[in-house]
Amino acid sequence: METTVLTRQHVAKIVQEKGLDLFMDRMIDRLDEAFREESRRGITPARDGFLRGPENTAILEWMPHHQPGDSITIKTVAYTPTNPATHQLPTIVGTMARYDDETGRLLAIGDGILPTAVRTGAASAIASRLLARPGSRVLGLVGAGAQAVTQTHALSRVFPLDRVLVHDIEPAHAASFAERVEFLGIDVEVAPVTEIEAASDIICTVTSVGVGDGPVLQGERLRPHVHINAIGADLIGKYEVPRSVLKSAFVTPDHRGQALREGECQQLDAGDLGPELTVLCADPALAEARREGLTVFDSTGFALEDRVAFDVLLELAEEAGIGDRAQLEHLPEDALNPYSFQ
Repeated sequence: METTVLTRQHVAKIVQEKGLDLFMDRMIDRLDEAFREESRRGITPARDGFLRGPENTAILEWMPHHQPGDSITIKTVAYTPTNPATHQLPTIVGTMARYDDETGRLLAIGDGILPTAVRTGAASAIASRLLARPGSRVLGLVGAGAQAVTQTHALSRVFPLDRVLVHDIEPAHAASFAERVEFLGIDVEVAPVTEIEAASDIICTVTSVGVGDGPVLQGERLRPHVHINAIGADLIGKYEVPRSVLKSAFVTPDHRGQALREGECQQLDAGDLGPELTVLCADPALAEARREGLTVFDSTGFALEDRVAFDVLLELAEEAGIGDRAQLEHLPEDALNPYSFQ
């Protein structure tokens, strides 16, 4: 029995052959389907992990998803805010693994970095399509790192964006953003947070703000109809959006328990929250009534999204005939004798 292995070279070839837009569009479509269909959601517990790194500012987590009768997908993901400057590595690195539900054997293993970035952008596109004003044209970004690229790409697939305002505490990151999203053909301007709040129809907060150092939005000049995708809160005590904004907004989390523990929702009581995004996807009328008011999507990222992201990656690999097959597990000739080799 063999395991499908998708290396970084395979993933790059998949994207080159299929195209970035097809990859993103399929991710949006598959996530939307999974969110809407109860039978396809499976079992997704909140993630868990270890604090690590200098002064416990980093974390390594495991994110499991169980699709009974089919498979179990587990992403191991590390968040290390010092990576880009110190090691020239992404802030978020990780791998995906899939196991057969009946036998427990390893079916596939592959990169988790690009699928994580793309599925996070896709989730924001789905939430924004439900809650933002239709025809929104101005996107504001607070944070100009890797995730800002996929947020902009995803939102450009569902809105007629013609202007992006971007801010980052590292001026070089903001200055280089236009070049990184040049393929989208959208005007990009570096702007202060106050201008982003005053001009944007949709705002994405995608920062590595430290625990206790938030918020990154001021919340004083927001447009009445603005929709906010809050992406960066993923640790206890870490948040990007002021509590006053959350209290006055319609807030939908991706995973209620996880968001209350470590997302923006940790600033709120459970009764302050609206339905989860999956509920809004199944009943869009619940969201449509909120479009002219202030709305927030608390995106902590949960393992159902990773299962779907790995589905998409494996599907595209199979279509393109890309990937390796390897015998990684020791499966002896005699199942009762570990020393018998096939």
